Amino acid sequence: MSKFSHLDLLEAESIYILRETAAQFERPVLLFSGGKDSITLLRLAEKAFRPGKFPFPLLHVDTGHNFPEVIAFRDRLVAKLQERLIVRTVDDAIKKGLAKQQGSDNSRNFLQIPTLLAAIEEFKFDAAIGGARRDEEKARAKERIFSFRDSFGAWDPKNQRPELWALYNTQILPGEHMRVFPLSNWTELDIWHYIEREEIEIPEIYFSHIRPVFHRDNQLLTATELLPLKSGEKVESKAIRFRTVGDIVCTGAVESRASTIAEIIHEISLARETERGSRADDRRSWAAMEDRKRLGYF
Repeated sequence: MSKFSHLDLLEAESIYILRETAAQFERPVLLFSGGKDSITLLRLAEKAFRPGKFPFPLLHVDTGHNFPEVIAFRDRLVAKLQERLIVRTVDDAIKKGLAKQQGSDNSRNFLQIPTLLAAIEEFKFDAAIGGARRDEEKARAKERIFSFRDSFGAWDPKNQRPELWALYNTQILPGEHMRVFPLSNWTELDIWHYIEREEIEIPEIYFSHIRPVFHRDNQLLTATELLPLKSGEKVESKAIRFRTVGDIVCTGAVESRASTIAEIIHEISLARETERGSRADDRRSWAAMEDRKRLGYF
C-alpha cells in the first residue's frame, strides 16, 4: 500500500500544477475571492513557493454584491500573507461602459465576464489560476486543467488540448491566455477534509449562524436591500450556513446546525444536492454555466 493518502496525492498534483504555471508563463495571476476553494489554493501556493513570495499577484473580480463577512476575511488573509491583491469591480466596469446591469435584483455573476477580461488585458496576464473543480457542475467537468482561451477570452470545449500523463501544452500566442485549475480533481468533500487536516481558517459564514432569510423559488436567500421582497414573501430568522459564497442575490443558504468542520463534512456526505444547486443562476438551466464560460467566465 502507498504511504501517501488520497489528500497527499491531490496536494502533490496541485503543487506541481502551480509550479508548472509559474515556470511556463510570464505573467500569471491567482483569482482569489475569499471562498473556501480559493483559500485552499492559497494554502497550496504557500506550500509550493514559501518562504519566498508568490510568483504572481492575487486578483478579485468584485461584484459589489458580496457577503461582507467574506470581503472582510479576504482582506485579513491577504494582509497576513503580505501578498499583492488587485481588485477590479463590476461597478467600475459599468461606469466605463464595459458592462450593463440588467436589473437591481439580478445576479452580477454575468457582469464579471467583461470585468475579468478587462483586468486580464490591463495587466497582460497570460495565465489565470482559478479554484474551479470538475465535480461542481457539468460545464466545469469538461474543463482541462490548462484550459485554453482565445484572443477574445472565449472558451471552446471542443478545442482543448489533450492532457496525458500530466504533460501540459502551455504554448499560446500574444493575446491568448490559459485558465489553470489546480483543484480540478478535488471534490467538495476533499476540500473540507483538507481544510480540517491543515487547520485552515475560513469565513464564519460557512458555519451555522442565525441570519434573516426568506424563501424564493425553493431557495433560502439572505434578506438584503439588494433583493426587495415580493408579494407574500416573509423574512424569518433561521439557523443557516452557506456551502458556496458568491453574489448575495443568487446564493442560497441551507438550514444547518453544523458549527464545526467535522459536522460540515458529515452534513455534506449525506447531501443529495451539489453545492452549486443553491446558486440561482446555475439552477436556471444546465447550460447556464457553459454559456457563461464560453464568453470568458471563470
